Amino acid sequence: MAGQKPRLLVLASTFPAHASDGTPAFVRDLAEREAARFDVMVVVPRVPGAPERERLGALEIRRYGYFPRRWEDLADGAIIENLREKRSRWLQVLPFFVAQFIATRRAARDWRPDVAHVHWIIPQGVVARLALSRTPALLTTLGGDLYALNARPLRALKSSVVRWARAVTVMNAEMRERVIELGAAPDAVQVLPMGADLSAVQAVPAVEAEPDRTRILFVGRLVEKKGLEVLLDALRELGSGPTVSLTVVGDGPLRASLESRALGLDVTFAGQLGRAELVRRYAACDLAVFPSVLAASGDKDGLPVALLEAMAAGCAIVASDVPGINEAVEDGVNGVLVPPGDTGRLTETLDALVDDPALRQRLGAAARETAEQYSADAVGAKYGELLTTVASVRPS
Repeated sequence: MAGQKPRLLVLASTFPAHASDGTPAFVRDLAEREAARFDVMVVVPRVPGAPERERLGALEIRRYGYFPRRWEDLADGAIIENLREKRSRWLQVLPFFVAQFIATRRAARDWRPDVAHVHWIIPQGVVARLALSRTPALLTTLGGDLYALNARPLRALKSSVVRWARAVTVMNAEMRERVIELGAAPDAVQVLPMGADLSAVQAVPAVEAEPDRTRILFVGRLVEKKGLEVLLDALRELGSGPTVSLTVVGDGPLRASLESRALGLDVTFAGQLGRAELVRRYAACDLAVFPSVLAASGDKDGLPVALLEAMAAGCAIVASDVPGINEAVEDGVNGVLVPPGDTGRLTETLDALVDDPALRQRLGAAARETAEQYSADAVGAKYGELLTTVASVRPS
């Protein structure tokens, strides 16, 4: 065993190729904190621009190929949304499962982990259930795999995985109830959201407000559940007054249709940004809006890491009143909550905040204080403690 630490195997399907590629980094951020207690190996799918093996600080990273490189893009972004966007990607699904199974078995043989941290019920939980049957595992679901994928065979598969895991973490109380409904033991399921790396966000001072312009920021993947179309419609209904501009950070299958919907508005689609540039966008905004909605598939947000980062930056927050978000944002205290999909209420809220810089400042200051409890360091310590407990429970 390297050093004197127990060994942790992390399985995920979203992981940055490099620090500035714009891919959500919550799995990497958490694994780096878990390395305080464990020697950590991370097994993830191959993505363009990333080496198949590398040492990243305290983390050993292994990436596996699963399809000919020319067409291999199932895991480049969000798998479920990639499948919806392009049906031919279903040809990659079976090879993906097989390649992940082989890579996981190989890592288990070489690494001999004491415990595994498995992100997402499907696909990683299914693979781990087969490939790591005798390794104690913590399963983390972030929402998409739990809220969507509810055909009867898939629900049975999810039930098998959550019953197998020694512990399950979820992003909010509603998700906990859903996991228990799938058959997990209530005392095995904890609400423990992903943490955000707040140090970089908080290190950049806010850019001074412009007296005749209100700068709004949206950060998220351009998919249905993020609700950007609701925000665009609300901006179109805003009354006359100070100029309002919107910067959209993120990419996804709905980008072209959303750009068309934004015609005539002061909207900049910045695409997917690296962390350093994203931090600058937080510092330069007056309002950060997270207009999450329930997607037709049943998918919805748990607790977006981007929302926590915006809070840490001291942005005034406007967000949908949905489980998870409403556990971090208290209406009128550290942000404003609006009914999901309600364009009229969102317009009224934006109108009021555009006209009241003092209120924006008060909400942003309170949001910054709230964000501390969601820091990657604080959350990572809790995950480390939980993994230590899980590692001590050997499967029968």
